Amino acid sequence: MIDKAQASGDYRTLLPGNLYSAEQTRLLDSYAIDTLGIPALLLMERAGRACFEHLGHCWPQAKQVTVLAGCGNNAGDGYVIAALAHVAGLQVMVLQVGQCSQLRGVAALCYQRAKALGVSIIEVLTTDELADYQSLLLESDVLIDALLGLGIQGEVRALYAALISRANKVATPVMAVDIPSGLCPDTGQVLGVALKADLTVTFITVKQGLLTGSGPDYTGRLVFNDLQIPASVYQQVLPVAQRLDLTTVRPRLPARLSTAHKGNFGHVLVLGGDRGMAGAVLMAATAAARVGAGLVSIATRREHCGAVIARQPELMCHAISDQNDDLARAEERVLALIEKATILVVGPGLGQTAWSTMLLRAALQAKKPTVIDADALNVLSQMPDLQTHPLCIMTPHPKEASRLLCCTLSSLQQDRFVAARELAQRFHAIVVLKGAGTLISDGETLSLASVGGPLMASGGMGDILSGVIGGLLAQGLEPHEAAQLGVVLHGTAADRLALQQGERGVMAMELLPVIQHLLHQVHT
Repeated sequence: MIDKAQASGDYRTLLPGNLYSAEQTRLLDSYAIDTLGIPALLLMERAGRACFEHLGHCWPQAKQVTVLAGCGNNAGDGYVIAALAHVAGLQVMVLQVGQCSQLRGVAALCYQRAKALGVSIIEVLTTDELADYQSLLLESDVLIDALLGLGIQGEVRALYAALISRANKVATPVMAVDIPSGLCPDTGQVLGVALKADLTVTFITVKQGLLTGSGPDYTGRLVFNDLQIPASVYQQVLPVAQRLDLTTVRPRLPARLSTAHKGNFGHVLVLGGDRGMAGAVLMAATAAARVGAGLVSIATRREHCGAVIARQPELMCHAISDQNDDLARAEERVLALIEKATILVVGPGLGQTAWSTMLLRAALQAKKPTVIDADALNVLSQMPDLQTHPLCIMTPHPKEASRLLCCTLSSLQQDRFVAARELAQRFHAIVVLKGAGTLISDGETLSLASVGGPLMASGGMGDILSGVIGGLLAQGLEPHEAAQLGVVLHGTAADRLALQQGERGVMAMELLPVIQHLLHQVHT
């Protein structure tokens, strides 16, 4: 298996910033071949050699390699790898799904070369035959996945699916050629079944689906090779999305003057914290302060104020209650607090009561830069009369997003790119669609945060994110910039902590010192 350090988030900084669809990748490939005259065979040889080099780097002790080949161009790459491994003295076997005579073009030529060198090739034509080769899958040191490439249409067919299922059940490490078989390159959706790779070597472009949806679960470590295609080729199409990480975000926070004071860096008001949920507003408010907001206030239930101030005395906590008075009087107090604030964060621990709706309505009516998170999103999905505006940043996780779009969770996850853009257009807001490969959209452009991981699967992480974005807004960033930088800081902090402490048991508040350090790092 690949060493844990090799599989860390650090490799993602080596990926290019542009993400493309499968169709765009085919267009670029065709342009390089048909217009620039680069031989298709040369590109295939470069792809196979790149994979072979990574094979030697990641599994230097490997002696027995099995190539799983289909009938498309991916198979050609697989046969190049098989030939190189055979010449290098490795024991190589190719399991060819379907007849070798089905191979066409340069893939057929690469098959003929491998066969001429003496590479062992077995045609597998029925699912019953697969049982005969289970021991081969078990005994191999590495499996090379060259079954299905970018041209996959619909769910994986039965024979391929059976082989993929068998390969997934063995502990043998897998290197995927270009994309794990069965994974949709455009959405990251599993098309019935997909082969889980430990390493994926992708060519010409980084396909958008590799980094979101189920993509990260199946891709393993992702590395990129442009096959030495000239830069001019990439001018032929506009990428679908931009990939964000700590090396690509460029914060525009102004340098702090020696005469600066707290009034120069905004006033964030966090609204929420219904009964039993004081921690949510405390975390969001603390996060806003930690990233540099000048003043941070909280509007919450009266019974929470003492605990909040005791934990974090730098925060100003205001009681907003509906006990012994009516909501109209409570709303007056909220509106007075909103008037003094420059940035609003509404939703952490908000609940879904009349009190909750009053706070959200007051926040939206102010037309100030507003982060809308958690229960504020759920209230919004139930109250169509509540109107968002272009200064809003919405941060739904997939379930919240499905409620906002009135669709099922599974249908939303089938194409997260479409969902993020549709949300932004429908609500006239910046949308942060959280999840593996968080997406940020303003309705026209898309960016994908290539950071974060399973460490973030614990309570309070979303509250920290909403506070971080609010704190960045307070210091003058535009909503789109604040959303992008906030997501990257948040996810990168989680990646750093995962390397230090593992992926389990890290609490949300533990991210804040790391976020503060990272913000200083990217700003200097």
